[in-house]
Amino acid sequence: MKKSLLLACLFVGSACAQISSVKAVFIILMENHNWNTILGSSSAPYINHTLLPMASYCSQYYNPPSNHPSLPNYLWLEAGTNFGILNDGPPSQNSQMTKQHLVTQLKSKGISWKAYEEDISGTTCPLTDVNKYATKHDPFVYFDDVTNNQNASSAYCIAHVRPFTQLASDLSSGKVGKYNFITPNLCDDMHDTCAPLNNSILQGDTWLSQNVPMILSSSAYMNGGALLITWDEATVGDGPIGMIVLSPLAKGGGYNNSIHYTHGSTLRTFEEIFGVPLLRDATKETDLSDLFK
Repeated sequence: MKKSLLLACLFVGSACAQISSVKAVFIILMENHNWNTILGSSSAPYINHTLLPMASYCSQYYNPPSNHPSLPNYLWLEAGTNFGILNDGPPSQNSQMTKQHLVTQLKSKGISWKAYEEDISGTTCPLTDVNKYATKHDPFVYFDDVTNNQNASSAYCIAHVRPFTQLASDLSSGKVGKYNFITPNLCDDMHDTCAPLNNSILQGDTWLSQNVPMILSSSAYMNGGALLITWDEATVGDGPIGMIVLSPLAKGGGYNNSIHYTHGSTLRTFEEIFGVPLLRDATKETDLSDLFK
């Protein structure tokens, strides 16, 4: 067991051992829906009838208090804070110089990571919106050490922030990262209402039904992987919002709890999995270990 987990495991119990056994993480970020609009919704048949019966999930997962709109929540998942940002401005307005964030922690330990962003070209570092890709949903391009100070030609950024279309080939060839952050576009993440379905929840549910199976059937997932599906923020208050955990190491079978969690809980869980120091809010929040065996 990783040394950074030892003391924590003394307090949270055996589930912590399952977290420390996770070898690869995938997280998919959906958008702008309270959990009560997803759970039981006829517009979300894949989530309700396929994913939840095999998953672990929770009923009291929240975005951090008053943390709106989108960008502050994506930053929180990456760094445990919004850096005082409460807007959706681009990297040119909101970039951060700090190296104290998750993917740089991973880089320092030689742990691979990738972000898979729908609708980007993969030929430049995507510092501006294009098609239905929104920079506000891509936290990594807000950190100067990832983008080489907002350089659209940054080789490091281009190598790690990849088009979503590359995920399938990376899964089959074993080239996915140990940490993989997946952002559907504005139609597929439940943010916008788009033709032909004109139903934001159904659009996202359909996208999940078309893309989650390739993750679940991959060797990266089956051999100790974990897939988390969550939403960035609530539309009413701070939640609850959804958090669905799928993993061979999860309790699964529809297990659910009412423990209070926030995005700081997710960051803490990732940092525990990878054995890196806890950052900011992650030091105070409860990890997701109860959702594991």
